Amino acid sequence: MGFRVGIVGLPNVGKSTIFNTLSAAKAEAANYPFCTIDPNKGIVTVPDVRLEELAKIYKPKRTVPTVIEFYDIAGLVKGASTGEGLGNQFLGHIKEVEAIMHVVRCFDDPNIVHVSNSVDPVRDIDVIDTELCLKDLDTMSARFTKTEKLARAGDKDAKELMPLYEKVKKSLEDGRPLRLLGLSEDEKKQIQDLAMLTLKPVLYCANVAETDLPEGGKWVAPVRERAAKEGAGVVVISGKVEAELMDLPEGEKLEFLKEFGLSEPGLKSLIRAGYDVLDLITYFTAGEQEVRAWTIRKGTKAPQAAGVIHSDFERGFIRAETMSYADVIRLGSAAAVKDKGLLRIEGKDYVFQDGDVVLFRFSV
Repeated sequence: MGFRVGIVGLPNVGKSTIFNTLSAAKAEAANYPFCTIDPNKGIVTVPDVRLEELAKIYKPKRTVPTVIEFYDIAGLVKGASTGEGLGNQFLGHIKEVEAIMHVVRCFDDPNIVHVSNSVDPVRDIDVIDTELCLKDLDTMSARFTKTEKLARAGDKDAKELMPLYEKVKKSLEDGRPLRLLGLSEDEKKQIQDLAMLTLKPVLYCANVAETDLPEGGKWVAPVRERAAKEGAGVVVISGKVEAELMDLPEGEKLEFLKEFGLSEPGLKSLIRAGYDVLDLITYFTAGEQEVRAWTIRKGTKAPQAAGVIHSDFERGFIRAETMSYADVIRLGSAAAVKDKGLLRIEGKDYVFQDGDVVLFRFSV
């Protein structure tokens, strides 16, 4: 199962270059706007040492990691919400993802054109946010008009929705993304069918010059300040360094990274950060045939966690026989965990925890 993250930003900020480091799929990278039209998709495994440790114990025939799907979405420009630069098509692609990774240009390079002719990451962030807000406002305004008419006609459901719609519409008119509005989970569910772009969680990816690694240089500070105000994450990466790293033999990569003060490729940080921004956790199934990681959102209950494997598991859920990863590693086997009385039988109301090792019982 893959959770989907859309890579967005202005043209020529390094989106496709960074995407190429995330996946074996090669998006075209060129020094002109709109070279990427259809979103390129790459399925990337989530690094997790726990999967490897469980495999040492169970010695399965295969080991399967969990994944994130990254979509390289073509560059947005000012006016995208009204179709400028093929904007409507690109904005439509963003509707298909669960989170946004916003690549921000934080490097000077006279050889790479900037659509605004200067480097200013906060201005660039504002351009993208404005276009997403305007697109959401179009969607909300159409629903608002329809619901307002129903409310005036006495429709009870419409009357109950109007205060929320008014709050959402006002936020968008003010250019404030809905992720900053503090909506409750119930309120989010009430507008879920509208697929609001600005309600999606955001991770900022500061693309920096190789000479500014590892901290990021002068342009990253305002991005971090902006992200702190929003409660968003920031990852610093040099697309140029990552591209060079891809072409090196495995034995030379670590030494190359050390030259820039890095201990691991930036793509690993991006993958973990993408996982975190979606508020995800991992549970495991383990046996002789397979040890596998599964992705769910924090707060997921047992039947829905089982449904990630197969819908039949959710429909026929009976119980989840659950062990903690720490107990399995400490005691060395599932049998030893059971002998110590640490195997838990969990029902439908159990909320899964990160690192649970589970066997589902279900009826067909």
